[in-house]
Amino acid sequence: MQPPSPHDDNKDTLSRRRFARLTVVGLAAGAGVAGLTSSPAAAAADGQFYYDRASRLAGEDPVLRNLVRALTPGTAIPPLPAPAPVKLFDNLAMLSVGFVHAMAVLTDEGIVLIDALRSPDDAENVIVPGLRELGADPETIKYVVVTHGHYDHFGGAQYLADRYGARVLMSPADWDLVERTRPDHAPARDLEITDGQRLTLGGTTLHLYDTPGHTEGTVSPLLPVRTGSESHTAMLWGGTQPPETLAELHTYLASIRSFRDRMRRVGVDVELANHPIDDGLARAEQVRDDPGGDNPFVLGRRRADQFMEVLDLMLRGRTADAEALEDEE
Repeated sequence: MQPPSPHDDNKDTLSRRRFARLTVVGLAAGAGVAGLTSSPAAAAADGQFYYDRASRLAGEDPVLRNLVRALTPGTAIPPLPAPAPVKLFDNLAMLSVGFVHAMAVLTDEGIVLIDALRSPDDAENVIVPGLRELGADPETIKYVVVTHGHYDHFGGAQYLADRYGARVLMSPADWDLVERTRPDHAPARDLEITDGQRLTLGGTTLHLYDTPGHTEGTVSPLLPVRTGSESHTAMLWGGTQPPETLAELHTYLASIRSFRDRMRRVGVDVELANHPIDDGLARAEQVRDDPGGDNPFVLGRRRADQFMEVLDLMLRGRTADAEALEDEE
């Protein structure tokens, strides 16, 4: 971010800072991302310049447009009905309560569950029967990978550990987080995830990477998925909602860039999310309605990379707004 020109007078600088605050208020009240404009000079003081760039990059792409909307300041995910369980790929199922999803990686030797929804009740009444409905045996859940330490991701983990002997994995920082913030609901501390760790079951290997920002210990997986004879490499961004402090925002940006580089190196062409910030529920219904058609989760390498570029731009906007407000204070 470039600082204001030394030739700008105080009145002009203050005007830009006020505009930054008005931008955030306007978006919170429902203004569209493209509804406000900004010159490159104003990018030094507010985030609208970056939001506009993200919106232009997204164009009419429904996945990218949903990401822009989800990360626009003031946006909240509305209540959404829980969909029926669905296989997104031959070896990957989505089990959802609407606003948050768990993903089940199905292997020849059991199941790796990515996240465990909100509670023991979700585990018992959504995950377990959902797997059975799809022809998978919940008794074979071997691992629960918790992407971060918020209740809607670890809530059912202890139930699955107690009932099926599943091992629960989380980053050390987020084991600390759940023990500190949810001591009555936290799963018993089990396996710790290290950056770049490989988790292999039944010939399927997941790679787990530290992507702090949403929480200090957020983890994002890369994993193989397949439909018939077609194989793909998928990513799942572990924590979407941006933090508030500048230090955390800068950490989040660094995580985006390091994970994006890893995605490029392995040729990621499938995008997944654990919240409906990416048109994922609508795409899941497409898969359900036309299981033999083109899979809408296969974006291709270029669009998967653009997903991360839009994420980067929206976070740069959040960071610029936070810096402007901090300067004003």
